[in-house]
Amino acid sequence: MMTDTRTTAERDIVAVLDAHVTAHAEKDAAGLMSLYTPDAVCYILAPPLQQAPDTAYGSVEGLRRWFATFAGPVRIAYRDPVVTVDGAVAFVHTLASMTSTKVGDAEPFMFWFRSTFGLRRLDGTWRIVHRHDSTPFYMDGSFRAAVDLQP
Repeated sequence: MMTDTRTTAERDIVAVLDAHVTAHAEKDAAGLMSLYTPDAVCYILAPPLQQAPDTAYGSVEGLRRWFATFAGPVRIAYRDPVVTVDGAVAFVHTLASMTSTKVGDAEPFMFWFRSTFGLRRLDGTWRIVHRHDSTPFYMDGSFRAAVDLQP
């Protein structure tokens, strides 16, 4: 039997990541947005360089439009998240994968990327205040995203 040695705060933060995964799979835009503070700063994979309130991760409507581009669930997985907590501030770094099928495609796609979350405990609840996703790119001059990498 494995013993969970995480602190209560670490377990609560992992629960936020689990809710993030569930909201994606269920295409629950409002549920996903509820995990973030209204002023959260997000550097996600999709343009622009920083998400603003009228972009995909900036609003419930933007997320609904993004979710509608997928024929089925959007499956996000976080591999071995590392959680660091100091009082009411925490950060998490992890490898992440996304698997889904675009509307009109016969086969799903899957790729790995890197994610870092900054969280704050506000009124007893951990909320995402910062998110940064990145995909490595080939340094051979092609600037091609290295979406074929596997952990």
